[in-house]
Amino acid sequence: MSSIHLLFTNPISPSTKLHRSVSIRYRGGLTIPSGSGRVTACADVDVRVGPGLLSQKVIEDDKRVMVGTYARAPVVFVSGKGCKLYDAEGREYLDMTSGIAVNALGHGDPDWVQAVTEQACRLTHVSNLFHTIPQVELAKRLIARSFADRVFFTNSGTEANEAAIKFARKFQRFLRPDGQKPPTEFISFSNCFHGRTMGALALTSKEHYRSPFEPVMPGVTFLEFGDAHAATELINSGNIAAVFVEPIQGEGGIYSAKKEFLQSLRTACDDAGSLLVYDEVQCGLGRTGYLWAHEAYGIFPDIMTLAKPLAGGLPIGTVLVSERVAAAIDSGDHGSTFAGGPLVCNAAIAVLDKISKSSFLADVSEKGLYFKQLLMQTLRGNSHVKEVRGLGLIIGIELDVSASPFVDACRHSGLLVLTAGKGNVVRLVPPLVVSKQELNLAAEIMLNCLRVLDDGN
Repeated sequence: MSSIHLLFTNPISPSTKLHRSVSIRYRGGLTIPSGSGRVTACADVDVRVGPGLLSQKVIEDDKRVMVGTYARAPVVFVSGKGCKLYDAEGREYLDMTSGIAVNALGHGDPDWVQAVTEQACRLTHVSNLFHTIPQVELAKRLIARSFADRVFFTNSGTEANEAAIKFARKFQRFLRPDGQKPPTEFISFSNCFHGRTMGALALTSKEHYRSPFEPVMPGVTFLEFGDAHAATELINSGNIAAVFVEPIQGEGGIYSAKKEFLQSLRTACDDAGSLLVYDEVQCGLGRTGYLWAHEAYGIFPDIMTLAKPLAGGLPIGTVLVSERVAAAIDSGDHGSTFAGGPLVCNAAIAVLDKISKSSFLADVSEKGLYFKQLLMQTLRGNSHVKEVRGLGLIIGIELDVSASPFVDACRHSGLLVLTAGKGNVVRLVPPLVVSKQELNLAAEIMLNCLRVLDDGN
């Protein structure tokens, strides 16, 4: 079995060359092409390459054995390095998704690999019935680099928000030991996303996410994101246990909160005794060029939830709380079998230590500003592009039509991007280690792919 590596001209983006591996079958055998034994050739061939035989087999098996909760793209990935991913046929893709803002250090970061490998050889899991060194060391680092005094670990962002819901309810009850009825309701905002488990789902604004599973947790009021007056009025009613807000909404369409809005929430919560919860599952940990997105505003929460990038691809979630919130939580109030295990925590230490460096964060800020300006200059001539927005390396391109054809065209051209909002926003969350050269290539491919938006009108 051998593979020939060809350089094709992209039919959608003629100036962009696509690397494609064509597998040669001998005696019925089929293997995944590797980097060795390839013959490099060049050809200007107008082709659109679809899934190969191996990918087709995996996709067919997936449809047969998996519950159909995902509308997956027809591609099967088998390896990655840096900001590049490779499918089962050896085709290369520039990854501007980071596994939905997870792979902040890209794929195969050597420090992350070393941390995982060494810890896997040492100790993987013992449960939270016992102490482990990586868990305590990670918690100490998170506290030292944030507003928080205490940490609780979970396995995901939605679990972190579930824990925050419970902590907020328990905190309000803890303040009223005389039996006075505590506030139990919550405020969330339009375009928000807090997760898919039943409590976090109740806080998520998109009705089509919630309606098939109703009744969800009652007592949640959705207000317009940025409506300080309505929020203050409701908080002052005395019925609100906590306010959940994303400083920058990711899934909702890359909308940044205004400082005045967050300040009004902070003031109203302080006055009424409600808790302010920041969901930084997607926008936190260096994504904005700040370690935490709320640092850009200088307004701090009582609780913050984290998840996606913290362990570099391994499942983790975190709830950071102030001492006064932690004082309300007793042994047995919440727990998890797997959360905060030594393997995932050691991986998270490697990620946190690297991203926390001021030089790393400054580099993210510089590249984010560069990319945003590049996109504004490159795409501004297209009538379908309404706005380019974001902070650092979380950027949204709002279109006046569905972004799905554009996302598909980019993938065919070797570029991976996401949608957000109501399906009309292109979401760009590349690995934080992305180079300017890779950002330039992404912008070039996107420019050439915009033509598919005209084809559908």
